[in-house]
Amino acid sequence: MKEFLGIGGYQRQPEGALSWQHLTFVGLLMAAMIVLAVVLGKRNRNRDEKTKNRVLIAAAILIDAIEIFKLVVFCARGSGLAEMRHNLPLFLCSIQLIVIPLAAFSKGRVREAALDFVFVFGLLGGVLGTVGAFQNYNAYPVLGIENVASGLTHSIAGFASLYVGISGMAGMERRNVPITYGILLFFIAAAFIANAALDYNYMFLRRGDGTPYDVLYNLVHGSPVLYPIGVVALFLVYIAVFYLIVGLVRRKRRAAGAQRS
Repeated sequence: MKEFLGIGGYQRQPEGALSWQHLTFVGLLMAAMIVLAVVLGKRNRNRDEKTKNRVLIAAAILIDAIEIFKLVVFCARGSGLAEMRHNLPLFLCSIQLIVIPLAAFSKGRVREAALDFVFVFGLLGGVLGTVGAFQNYNAYPVLGIENVASGLTHSIAGFASLYVGISGMAGMERRNVPITYGILLFFIAAAFIANAALDYNYMFLRRGDGTPYDVLYNLVHGSPVLYPIGVVALFLVYIAVFYLIVGLVRRKRRAAGAQRS
Protein backbone atom coordinates (compact mmCIF):
# COMPACT_ATOMS: atom_id res chain seq x y z
CA MET A 1 0.00 0.00 0.00
CA LYS A 2 2.87 2.38 0.78
CA GLU A 3 4.28 1.66 -2.65
CA PHE A 4 0.91 2.28 -4.34
CA LEU A 5 0.51 5.58 -2.47
CA GLY A 6 4.12 6.57 -3.13
CA ILE A 7 4.90 7.08 0.55
CA GLY A 8 8.67 7.46 0.85
CA GLY A 9 8.99 7.57 -2.94
CA TYR A 10 8.35 4.89 -5.55
CA GLN A 11 10.75 1.95 -5.73
CA ARG A 12 9.53 1.07 -9.24
CA GLN A 13 10.57 2.81 -12.41
CA PRO A 14 7.77 4.30 -14.55
CA GLU A 15 6.76 1.89 -17.30
CA GLY A 16 6.47 4.79 -19.73
CA ALA A 17 3.87 6.25 -22.07
CA LEU A 18 2.38 3.81 -24.58
CA SER A 19 3.92 0.86 -22.75
CA TRP A 20 1.75 -2.26 -22.64
CA GLN A 21 1.03 -1.51 -18.98
CA HIS A 22 -0.17 2.01 -19.81
CA LEU A 23 -2.31 0.86 -22.75
CA THR A 24 -3.77 -2.10 -20.84
CA PHE A 25 -4.72 0.05 -17.86
CA VAL A 26 -6.35 2.84 -19.86
CA GLY A 27 -7.92 0.30 -22.23
CA LEU A 28 -9.74 -1.31 -19.29
CA LEU A 29 -10.84 2.12 -18.06
CA MET A 30 -12.13 3.11 -21.50
CA ALA A 31 -14.01 -0.19 -21.86
CA ALA A 32 -15.69 0.20 -18.46
CA MET A 33 -16.50 3.85 -19.22
CA ILE A 34 -18.19 3.05 -22.54
CA VAL A 35 -20.07 -0.06 -21.39
CA LEU A 36 -21.47 1.62 -18.27
CA ALA A 37 -22.46 4.76 -20.17
CA VAL A 38 -24.24 2.80 -22.92
CA VAL A 39 -26.03 0.43 -20.55
CA LEU A 40 -27.16 3.09 -18.06
CA GLY A 41 -27.85 5.69 -20.74
CA LYS A 42 -30.11 3.41 -22.76
CA ARG A 43 -31.85 2.11 -19.64
CA ASN A 44 -32.70 5.61 -18.45
CA ARG A 45 -33.29 7.32 -21.80
CA ASN A 46 -37.10 7.23 -21.52
CA ARG A 47 -37.28 7.71 -17.76
CA ASP A 48 -37.92 10.93 -15.86
CA GLU A 49 -35.20 13.51 -15.21
CA LYS A 50 -34.97 12.65 -11.52
CA THR A 51 -34.11 9.03 -12.33
CA LYS A 52 -31.62 10.08 -15.00
CA ASN A 53 -29.97 12.52 -12.61
CA ARG A 54 -29.28 9.89 -9.95
CA VAL A 55 -26.50 8.44 -12.09
CA LEU A 56 -25.00 11.90 -12.61
CA ILE A 57 -25.16 12.60 -8.87
CA ALA A 58 -23.26 9.36 -8.21
CA ALA A 59 -20.64 10.35 -10.82
CA ALA A 60 -20.30 13.82 -9.27
CA ILE A 61 -19.77 12.46 -5.77
CA LEU A 62 -17.34 9.77 -6.93
CA ILE A 63 -15.16 12.02 -9.08
CA ASP A 64 -14.71 14.57 -6.29
CA ALA A 65 -14.22 11.91 -3.61
CA ILE A 66 -11.36 10.34 -5.59
CA GLU A 67 -9.74 13.74 -6.16
CA ILE A 68 -10.02 14.67 -2.48
CA PHE A 69 -8.54 11.30 -1.45
CA LYS A 70 -5.61 11.91 -3.81
CA LEU A 71 -4.96 15.35 -2.32
CA VAL A 72 -5.13 13.95 1.22
CA VAL A 73 -2.52 11.34 0.25
CA PHE A 74 -0.30 14.03 -1.26
CA CYS A 75 -0.51 16.07 1.95
CA ALA A 76 0.20 12.96 4.05
CA ARG A 77 3.34 12.32 1.99
CA GLY A 78 4.63 15.70 3.15
CA SER A 79 4.09 17.51 -0.15
CA GLY A 80 1.40 19.66 1.43
CA LEU A 81 0.94 23.18 0.11
CA ALA A 82 3.17 22.69 -2.93
CA GLU A 83 1.00 19.81 -4.14
CA MET A 84 -2.20 21.78 -3.53
CA ARG A 85 -0.88 24.69 -5.60
CA HIS A 86 -0.20 22.36 -8.50
CA ASN A 87 -3.51 20.50 -8.28
CA LEU A 88 -6.04 23.28 -8.68
CA PRO A 89 -8.99 22.36 -10.96
CA LEU A 90 -7.67 24.53 -13.78
CA PHE A 91 -6.86 21.96 -16.45
CA LEU A 92 -9.46 21.37 -19.15
CA CYS A 93 -10.09 17.88 -17.77
CA SER A 94 -10.24 18.89 -14.12
CA ILE A 95 -12.92 21.53 -14.78
CA GLN A 96 -15.25 18.52 -14.73
CA LEU A 97 -14.62 18.26 -10.97
CA ILE A 98 -16.73 21.41 -10.69
CA VAL A 99 -19.03 21.21 -13.71
CA ILE A 100 -20.32 17.65 -13.19
CA PRO A 101 -21.55 18.48 -9.64
CA LEU A 102 -22.96 21.73 -11.04
CA ALA A 103 -24.89 19.74 -13.66
CA ALA A 104 -26.07 17.23 -11.06
CA PHE A 105 -27.18 19.62 -8.32
CA SER A 106 -28.11 22.96 -9.95
CA LYS A 107 -31.27 23.99 -11.80
CA GLY A 108 -32.43 26.12 -14.72
CA ARG A 109 -30.15 27.60 -17.37
CA VAL A 110 -27.05 26.96 -15.28
CA ARG A 111 -27.86 23.25 -15.14
CA GLU A 112 -28.59 23.16 -18.89
CA ALA A 113 -25.29 24.85 -19.74
CA ALA A 114 -23.37 22.63 -17.29
CA LEU A 115 -24.88 19.50 -18.87
CA ASP A 116 -23.85 20.78 -22.29
CA PHE A 117 -20.32 21.48 -21.03
CA VAL A 118 -20.05 17.97 -19.59
CA PHE A 119 -21.28 16.52 -22.88
CA VAL A 120 -18.94 18.64 -25.02
CA PHE A 121 -15.70 18.29 -23.06
CA GLY A 122 -16.07 15.19 -20.87
CA LEU A 123 -15.20 12.58 -23.46
CA LEU A 124 -12.37 14.67 -24.92
CA GLY A 125 -10.86 15.05 -21.46
CA GLY A 126 -11.45 11.38 -20.72
CA VAL A 127 -9.35 10.32 -23.70
CA LEU A 128 -6.65 13.00 -23.45
CA GLY A 129 -6.28 12.42 -19.70
CA THR A 130 -5.76 8.67 -20.03
CA VAL A 131 -4.43 7.59 -23.42
CA GLY A 132 -2.85 10.99 -24.06
CA ALA A 133 -1.40 11.65 -20.59
CA PHE A 134 2.15 10.85 -21.69
CA GLN A 135 3.70 13.15 -19.09
CA ASN A 136 2.09 11.24 -16.19
CA TYR A 137 2.96 7.77 -17.41
CA ASN A 138 6.55 8.80 -18.10
CA ALA A 139 6.87 10.22 -14.57
CA TYR A 140 5.01 7.71 -12.34
CA PRO A 141 4.34 3.94 -12.30
CA VAL A 142 1.05 2.95 -13.91
CA LEU A 143 -0.25 1.45 -10.65
CA GLY A 144 0.55 4.45 -8.49
CA ILE A 145 -1.85 6.92 -6.89
CA GLU A 146 -1.10 9.65 -9.44
CA ASN A 147 -2.03 7.58 -12.49
CA VAL A 148 -4.78 5.50 -10.92
CA ALA A 149 -6.60 8.52 -9.45
CA SER A 150 -6.12 10.52 -12.63
CA GLY A 151 -7.28 7.60 -14.79
CA LEU A 152 -10.41 7.10 -12.69
CA THR A 153 -11.40 10.78 -12.58
CA HIS A 154 -10.84 11.27 -16.31
CA SER A 155 -12.79 8.09 -17.07
CA ILE A 156 -15.68 9.30 -14.90
CA ALA A 157 -15.68 12.54 -16.88
CA GLY A 158 -15.80 10.56 -20.12
CA PHE A 159 -18.55 8.35 -18.72
CA ALA A 160 -20.61 11.40 -17.68
CA SER A 161 -20.24 12.88 -21.16
CA LEU A 162 -21.42 9.71 -22.89
CA TYR A 163 -24.19 9.14 -20.36
CA VAL A 164 -25.53 12.69 -20.70
CA GLY A 165 -25.61 12.28 -24.48
CA ILE A 166 -27.10 8.77 -24.61
CA SER A 167 -29.71 9.39 -21.92
CA GLY A 168 -30.87 12.59 -23.64
CA MET A 169 -29.96 14.94 -20.78
CA ALA A 170 -27.96 17.32 -22.98
CA GLY A 171 -30.21 19.99 -24.49
CA MET A 172 -27.48 21.55 -26.69
CA GLU A 173 -29.70 24.58 -27.34
CA ARG A 174 -28.27 27.63 -29.08
CA ARG A 175 -29.31 29.93 -26.24
CA ASN A 176 -26.90 28.09 -23.92
CA VAL A 177 -23.87 28.39 -26.21
CA PRO A 178 -22.73 31.74 -24.69
CA ILE A 179 -22.88 30.22 -21.19
CA THR A 180 -20.81 27.24 -22.32
CA TYR A 181 -18.24 29.62 -23.79
CA GLY A 182 -18.42 31.70 -20.61
CA ILE A 183 -17.63 28.71 -18.39
CA LEU A 184 -14.59 27.87 -20.49
CA LEU A 185 -13.33 31.46 -20.73
CA PHE A 186 -13.70 31.92 -16.97
CA PHE A 187 -11.43 28.94 -16.29
CA ILE A 188 -8.98 30.00 -19.01
CA ALA A 189 -8.65 33.43 -17.36
CA ALA A 190 -8.17 31.76 -13.96
CA ALA A 191 -5.51 29.49 -15.46
CA PHE A 192 -3.61 32.47 -16.93
CA ILE A 193 -3.61 34.17 -13.53
CA ALA A 194 -2.57 30.99 -11.69
CA ASN A 195 0.22 30.31 -14.19
CA ALA A 196 1.65 33.79 -13.66
CA ALA A 197 1.31 33.64 -9.87
CA LEU A 198 2.50 30.07 -9.34
CA ASP A 199 4.83 29.68 -12.34
CA TYR A 200 2.88 26.63 -13.47
CA ASN A 201 1.33 25.34 -16.69
CA TYR A 202 -2.41 25.04 -16.10
CA MET A 203 -4.45 24.17 -19.20
CA PHE A 204 -1.07 23.73 -20.91
CA LEU A 205 -1.18 27.39 -21.87
CA ARG A 206 2.61 27.74 -21.60
CA ARG A 207 3.89 24.56 -23.24
CA GLY A 208 2.82 21.05 -24.20
CA ASP A 209 4.72 19.16 -21.47
CA GLY A 210 4.71 15.85 -23.35
CA THR A 211 1.01 15.97 -24.22
CA PRO A 212 -0.58 16.19 -27.71
CA TYR A 213 -0.42 19.98 -27.27
CA ASP A 214 3.26 19.62 -28.18
CA VAL A 215 2.17 19.39 -31.85
CA LEU A 216 0.88 22.97 -31.69
CA TYR A 217 3.81 24.09 -29.52
CA ASN A 218 6.32 22.81 -32.07
CA LEU A 219 4.27 24.18 -34.96
CA VAL A 220 4.59 27.76 -33.65
CA HIS A 221 8.18 27.14 -32.46
CA GLY A 222 7.22 27.69 -28.83
CA SER A 223 6.03 31.25 -29.33
CA PRO A 224 4.83 32.61 -25.95
CA VAL A 225 2.15 34.59 -27.82
CA LEU A 226 1.01 32.34 -30.66
CA TYR A 227 0.97 29.13 -28.62
CA PRO A 228 -1.55 30.17 -25.92
CA ILE A 229 -3.67 31.94 -28.54
CA GLY A 230 -3.68 28.73 -30.55
CA VAL A 231 -4.69 26.62 -27.54
CA VAL A 232 -7.59 28.92 -26.68
CA ALA A 233 -8.65 29.09 -30.34
CA LEU A 234 -8.72 25.29 -30.52
CA PHE A 235 -10.99 25.16 -27.46
CA LEU A 236 -13.41 27.70 -28.92
CA VAL A 237 -13.48 26.09 -32.37
CA TYR A 238 -14.01 22.67 -30.78
CA ILE A 239 -17.15 23.92 -28.99
CA ALA A 240 -18.54 25.45 -32.19
CA VAL A 241 -17.87 22.32 -34.25
CA PHE A 242 -19.37 20.07 -31.55
CA TYR A 243 -22.60 22.10 -31.43
CA LEU A 244 -22.71 22.17 -35.25
CA ILE A 245 -22.33 18.40 -35.56
CA VAL A 246 -24.99 17.73 -32.91
CA GLY A 247 -27.35 20.14 -34.67
CA LEU A 248 -26.81 18.47 -38.04
CA VAL A 249 -27.36 15.00 -36.59
CA ARG A 250 -30.59 16.09 -34.90
CA ARG A 251 -31.94 17.72 -38.07
CA LYS A 252 -31.13 14.60 -40.04
CA ARG A 253 -32.97 12.45 -37.49
CA ARG A 254 -36.01 14.73 -37.55
CA ALA A 255 -36.08 14.64 -41.33
CA ALA A 256 -35.82 10.85 -41.34
CA GLY A 257 -38.64 10.63 -38.78
CA ALA A 258 -40.86 12.92 -40.85
CA GLN A 259 -40.32 10.78 -43.94
CA ARG A 260 -41.24 7.57 -42.07
CA SER A 261 -44.44 9.12 -40.72
